Amino acid sequence: MIKDRARIRGIARDTLKFILEASRSSMPEEFAGLLQAEDGIITEVLIIPGTESSRMSALIRLYMLPNMRVAGSAHSHPSSNIRPSEQDLQFFSRTGDYHIIAGPPFDESSWACYDIEGLRRDLAILDVEFKDVGFDEDFGDEDLV
Repeated sequence: MIKDRARIRGIARDTLKFILEASRSSMPEEFAGLLQAEDGIITEVLIIPGTESSRMSALIRLYMLPNMRVAGSAHSHPSSNIRPSEQDLQFFSRTGDYHIIAGPPFDESSWACYDIEGLRRDLAILDVEFKDVGFDEDFGDEDLV
């Protein structure tokens, strides 16, 4: 895994909404994913095969991650305590420098971003227009057999 040390300017609003909704939907278990950035903006949440979740933790099997840049992680705490635990800090040290923890009620005021050491950091929410790449744009009739 390659850590993305580029300066992150913020997170796309739709990406944050995805994290919050996935966290809400995973209750009472934790949600976990890895973050990818493009042009300094966190735009993707990777759900890695083999990730396990419970009421107390989520385990991402990092060996399943292809060789790609990772800006950090996102996970939920089913309790309202969104401070990183000791286990979170150990995980942070292996997965980038931007780590989002979301808690109930999973809205734009119930999450925080931390650095690799567990110190709170500002992360702007940015309105980003995503390019809509549909099936028709990726493949032509000649690709269908």
